[in-house]
Amino acid sequence: MTDPAGNKLDDAPLSRFHKKLALYSSGGPFLDGYVLSIIGVAMVQISPQLHLSDSAEGLIGASALIGIFLGAFVGGWLTDKFGRQLLYTIDLIAIIVCSVAQFWAADPVWLFILRLLIGMAVGADYPIATSLLAEFTPRRYRGPLLGGLVVMWFVGAAVAYIVGEILLQTGADGWRWMLASAALPATVIVLLRHGTPESPRWLANKGRTEEANAVLDRVYGPDVTIADLPDEAKERENVDIKAILRSGYGGRMLYITVFWTCSIVPLFAIYAFGPKILDALQLKGGLANIGEAMITVMFLIGCVIALFGVNRMGRRPLVIHSFVWSGLALLLLGIFPDAPSGVIMTLFALYAVIIGGTQILQWIYPNELFPTEVRGSAVGLASSASRIGAAVGTYLVPMALTDWGVGGTMIAAAVINGVGAVVSVFWAPETRGMALHESAALTPRTARIEATGRPAGV
Repeated sequence: MTDPAGNKLDDAPLSRFHKKLALYSSGGPFLDGYVLSIIGVAMVQISPQLHLSDSAEGLIGASALIGIFLGAFVGGWLTDKFGRQLLYTIDLIAIIVCSVAQFWAADPVWLFILRLLIGMAVGADYPIATSLLAEFTPRRYRGPLLGGLVVMWFVGAAVAYIVGEILLQTGADGWRWMLASAALPATVIVLLRHGTPESPRWLANKGRTEEANAVLDRVYGPDVTIADLPDEAKERENVDIKAILRSGYGGRMLYITVFWTCSIVPLFAIYAFGPKILDALQLKGGLANIGEAMITVMFLIGCVIALFGVNRMGRRPLVIHSFVWSGLALLLLGIFPDAPSGVIMTLFALYAVIIGGTQILQWIYPNELFPTEVRGSAVGLASSASRIGAAVGTYLVPMALTDWGVGGTMIAAAVINGVGAVVSVFWAPETRGMALHESAALTPRTARIEATGRPAGV
């Protein structure tokens, strides 16, 4: 294997293949944002028609998140065992089938089950798509391309609010069309993903050298072979998924789980019950849906700004500042819930823009900090663990709004952001400028990064 300094894969130019792979991989986050957000609009009709209590509303709102918890870990294990390519398509077919089936859901139980299954398929796509993209992408572009996946989450959310608002006007069955509509983008993504090659790093790790060489020749040309892949085994001791929690990777897993949980609990709660929250803040009816769409645009802007800054600013400063200042916006919303509508929208917009740093790092950190043979499993485990908190938080939102009021609910969200900021100050590593095998290795260099929060020489 070649010396990392001259690695042809990590230092390759960004090609048309890399751009297409990033676009196709973004389909999972798009569907995640769409599926989670459309339920917030649909709930306006579902709740009175199915006579849902606050508890039932919370369960249906959180059902996809519970599914993601289950699917992400299972999908991660499967993609490490059977490869990235096969599962890259199967999970989306499951989303199509279950989305269409929602149209005929006649009671809350079936709706919960179907959305649970959709969540499992969406969750499985997290480790599959991100592992595949991380293992193909040159180091210079890995952060922006992986972080860019989350932009599509917000695109999906924005599209969901637009589609939802249109379908609300079609009558009492509008919510059925809303939930079934996820099948359309899922079908497009399946067709686009067809023919994507397997990861050569995964193939090489499994000893399938001829197939790995064939993929490298197809993507990089005949001058690149398996000999140009970095020897990850030299960078660390052998590790499997069972060893993650008891090895040097246990600390990384703990940090990623806490950071990821703190960054998504307030955000997912806002998306699952956005119109209801904005209604409580005096933005009524259709204005609440429009306000939610505007906030989504701000989320998009925040993620794009973070993408441009992640390599310049570094991972560690970005995550800390993002938690601190977005949490301050939530705190002010909690302290002044009766402020004028313009102030409310401004504070929500500030939260949405500033939280972009933590959002893009959800896709960057997990893929950079674990080795190839367990990357999918590690990403899946972290995603699953974070969804426990997200599901609990989403389930509790309707009851929190009833018992604490919108002010208390926003203060609770600010506290969660504060926890994320504190753990990031102590634990957030810096992986900027590293090759993938370097950032994943437990070596003296990475040990120094874990201790100081920045790479040597930076």
